[in-house]
Amino acid sequence: MLFRNARLLLPDRIQPKGDLRVKENRIVALGETLPPEPREAVLDLCGKFLAPGFVDLHIHGALRRDTMEASTDAFQVICRFHATGGTTSLALTTVTASTPKITAVLEAVAALDPNATGGARILGVHIEGPYFSKEKPGAHPLEIIRNPNPAEYGEWLKYKERITQMTLAPELPGALELIEALERHGIRASGGHSDAWDEDAAAAFACGMRQVTHTFNCMSGARRRGAFRVAGLLEFAMGEPEILCELIADGYHVSPTLMRALYRAKGVDGIALVTDAGAGAGLAEGESFTLGEIQGVVAGGVALTADGKALCSSVSQMNQLVKTMVEKVDVPLFEAVKMATLNPARALGLEDQIGILTEGALADLVVLEEGLSVAMTFVNGQRVV
Repeated sequence: MLFRNARLLLPDRIQPKGDLRVKENRIVALGETLPPEPREAVLDLCGKFLAPGFVDLHIHGALRRDTMEASTDAFQVICRFHATGGTTSLALTTVTASTPKITAVLEAVAALDPNATGGARILGVHIEGPYFSKEKPGAHPLEIIRNPNPAEYGEWLKYKERITQMTLAPELPGALELIEALERHGIRASGGHSDAWDEDAAAAFACGMRQVTHTFNCMSGARRRGAFRVAGLLEFAMGEPEILCELIADGYHVSPTLMRALYRAKGVDGIALVTDAGAGAGLAEGESFTLGEIQGVVAGGVALTADGKALCSSVSQMNQLVKTMVEKVDVPLFEAVKMATLNPARALGLEDQIGILTEGALADLVVLEEGLSVAMTFVNGQRVV
């Protein structure tokens, strides 16, 4: 297929007029004008934006379906829904749960063809929890939050090819050994749900931690220790160039002022947009859902625990996050798209395959209207939306 008359969203600019050719499942050519080949289908985009498909490192669910169901049907619903927001690759994300329940998700994903969802491709599993600070649980059940246990996580590491990252509190007993184990197995360690002091974050960084989860949310900040003010995980992450900061840019989890501060501190390359969407995504105001075993409700544009005391994932899709960054944080569109594509792809070492419009990359594409609504989504060159 030849995509014609598009505004191409490249990592460093918008090319105002461009064509892009796909053969089989790969991008094979880009240019200002590409002549059609014999028997080639031509799609005239009439000036719409053509971007790489979005890459979401942190998704729990959608439409009342949840990763913790550990079922092919649930995974397909989640992947198809998020493809309507332009996401073409995603990491299914767990919550704090029992060992067997987390293992069941890993087993289910390992048994599934990651491209056979009818929507976004499954990159693997992001294990979020259970190794959190009880001071920063968020919506996760406090009673089953626990310290790292090699006997437990050793079973999960048997599925290393299917684990994209693990979120943990780096200050916990045994956390540094876990980070080192993740590093050895090629799994990304991400600090989150943490009450860490500056030195805890620095020690985790020395052991291989290169990411933090949903920056600002459930994360320690600067505070006094005795007579002195000491940084927390937030300030360490903002000040360390090698740390990639996840950001739920829905306009609710983090205010525009804080998002602007993060952008000024980290620059375009230091942020990965994530939806952290749960089973409430796609539901109407007031509708209820479960996140693992957590009861939630959609209220005021976000998902809250049933008692209204804590955020409980988001209800957003990735194109909405890009729009928020452009409209509320004054980030150029091509930079906001890079935060949703190339940056997360690079975090997983997949930057030559996904997240970029370049020859040889997979033909994961999203066509965006002027207002950044999604017109079409393609995965492996096949239209799914």
